[in-house]
Amino acid sequence: MVKLVERAGEDRQILEAVAKVTAQFGHKAFMSAARKGEDAAPLWKSLAEQGFIGISIPEAYGGAGQGVSALSLILEETAAQGCPMMNMVAFSVYVSVLIKHGSEAQKMYWLPRLASGQARMAFAVTEPNAGTNTSNLQTRAVREGDDWCLSGTKYYITGVDVAEGILVVARTGENPKTGRGLLSLFIVPVDAPGLTRTPIPTEINTPDRQYTLFFDNVRLKNEALVGKEGDGLKVVFSGLNAERIIVASLCNGMARYAIERACEYARTRKVWNAPIGTHQAIAHPLAEAYARLQASLLLTQRAADIYDSGQDAGEPSNIAKFIAADMAVFALDRAIQTHGGNGMAQEYGLADLWFIARVQQIAPVSREMTLNYFAQHSLNLGRSY
Repeated sequence: MVKLVERAGEDRQILEAVAKVTAQFGHKAFMSAARKGEDAAPLWKSLAEQGFIGISIPEAYGGAGQGVSALSLILEETAAQGCPMMNMVAFSVYVSVLIKHGSEAQKMYWLPRLASGQARMAFAVTEPNAGTNTSNLQTRAVREGDDWCLSGTKYYITGVDVAEGILVVARTGENPKTGRGLLSLFIVPVDAPGLTRTPIPTEINTPDRQYTLFFDNVRLKNEALVGKEGDGLKVVFSGLNAERIIVASLCNGMARYAIERACEYARTRKVWNAPIGTHQAIAHPLAEAYARLQASLLLTQRAADIYDSGQDAGEPSNIAKFIAADMAVFALDRAIQTHGGNGMAQEYGLADLWFIARVQQIAPVSREMTLNYFAQHSLNLGRSY
């Protein structure tokens, strides 16, 4: 086994328990479901039955109340078992938003059912022509009496096919001084009249599929509004720091999986009368991946602790995500190279994870926008976009 950063007793127990549940499915079953166009519902259900899905949800709403720190362990360990659950990334956003900004009725309806695995949601913010410029979103919600009418398009929305509701970010006005959009959040039922979806074919082999959503005059009751009207940007960002931490944990887990597989192979594979792991050309890249992983684990743990303490976690969560995504791509690339041609074989279960790791450098926020954040907010170099 690859030696990891030492975890506290309770954290170690969580990791071990999640490993036992996830190992019953494993990487081959996870990817087999993806290739068949199936969802990883059995794994989600098993984790929910053990209380792991709702681990960050307050006890008053059926969860364990252990915060994002505990949820990040779930993501790390499932990925370390070869089952990177990308749906849990969106889960961290809509759960955080509901906990902090949902009405009591919204919390009572959704949180217990999310915690038990009875229900799932999707999170819809990205659009074809807005990208990372959230204030430029064109999906619009207009008041009509006591109701709202929602129209527009959302792009690359994960897990709509298994969701009961979608947390949608929409423009509900403009700032008269800047002209930038005032945003609001709404919970939209997946079967709402006027809502249609189209799958997006991608090279990412995962049970969590991507969709384009079309909202054509979807009518919503005022009770669908989450938080205050026009305060949506603030509400969204309250969940995005949690998302960054969860993405980092996903990456950490995939890197653990990759390094473990590569080291097992390097210890046993012989070409010139000795295991290939004794050669520095093989050993050094894996040693570097290991060092990067240790740093990433510590950064992610620190970001989660700061987030759960209620402090501003913007910088640490973005740093954790930035470092972890690059590290995971490097680790998987080195693991594939260690296997030579076998690195491309389905039997060894590495190449299919590379695409999942690579997309974390693009989404939910790109490397470039993360660097813009550091330059502006951490280095005081001014706004560049």
